[in-house]
Amino acid sequence: MNVLTRMAAIGAAMIGIGLAAVGLAEQRRIEPVLLEDGMLSQSWFLNSFLDLKEDIADSTNQNKRFAIMWEQRGCPYCLETHRVNFADPTINDYVRERYNVVQLDIHGARQVTDVDGTTLSERDLARRYGVTFTPTFTFFPESLDKVEGKQGRAVEVARMAGYFKPAHFLAMFRFVHERAYEQQPFQRYLKEQMERAPAQNRKDG
Repeated sequence: MNVLTRMAAIGAAMIGIGLAAVGLAEQRRIEPVLLEDGMLSQSWFLNSFLDLKEDIADSTNQNKRFAIMWEQRGCPYCLETHRVNFADPTINDYVRERYNVVQLDIHGARQVTDVDGTTLSERDLARRYGVTFTPTFTFFPESLDKVEGKQGRAVEVARMAGYFKPAHFLAMFRFVHERAYEQQPFQRYLKEQMERAPAQNRKDG
């Protein structure tokens, strides 16, 4: 089984064990918000003071995880993420209930304070984190003690670079929420979901 076939099988298997609701957008789509600059967003995305340390602390107090969605104007896969992935109520509800997400522009000029206290433009922060294309989600630790003395990619616990199809997209948010990254890489997590699917389907049947 080649890589593409394996990934397709994983996606199908995950749908069979509880991700079947991915695709309910046809029944109850959640429409994105159109911003003044032409980019799309979600109504529940965090409207913060762009102090990442503060955002992580607030997320911890709310029993949520913190993530950044890096975008840029004219990015077709950013639009796809909003119009397809986040339009699905299962995905949207899962992420909204468990995450605070800040939307940043890799070419933007807004000032952001990084976890070490350094203030940079969105553009320079993207360079610091090595974010070069969009969409990219960067996931942060569950508490501030895990970021002390770190900067850039060393701060992240996981990264979703590029567009992920809905089933894999939701799986990544589950992967981080469950802190599965502490035991295994994302690809192994996906593989285990696929292997558990037949037994779960038999049980449900």
